[in-house]
Amino acid sequence: MGRRERRWRDDDPATHGPLAAAPVMCPLCDRQIPPGARSSLHHLTPKLKGGTHRGTVRLHQICHSAIHARYSEAEIARRLADVEALRADPEIARFLAWVRTKPDDFHAATRTTRERRGAHRDR
Repeated sequence: MGRRERRWRDDDPATHGPLAAAPVMCPLCDRQIPPGARSSLHHLTPKLKGGTHRGTVRLHQICHSAIHARYSEAEIARRLADVEALRADPEIARFLAWVRTKPDDFHAATRTTRERRGAHRDR
């Protein structure tokens, strides 16, 4: 059984049971990240833009995907390199208002925005 497969099992003592770590809060949407929920580390400054050894935060996977679906690495590095700036952004704020109505372990596929898809085609 691989690491990824084991991560999501309900009987895994690392994610369920008395030895499980306490749930952490997603700093972007202010919802808990329960054990076993999809989550990932977000580099506040993208690694491609010099953020390899700078700060990271654990986010719900859907929150992390929403950021990267809307903005390029350059734009994240330039103006969205902290949680407060992300929350203040109108597009992310709209997403956060929507996702806060969902359960803590909610996940759905995230599509790239039309504007971003158009920018990729125009290159």
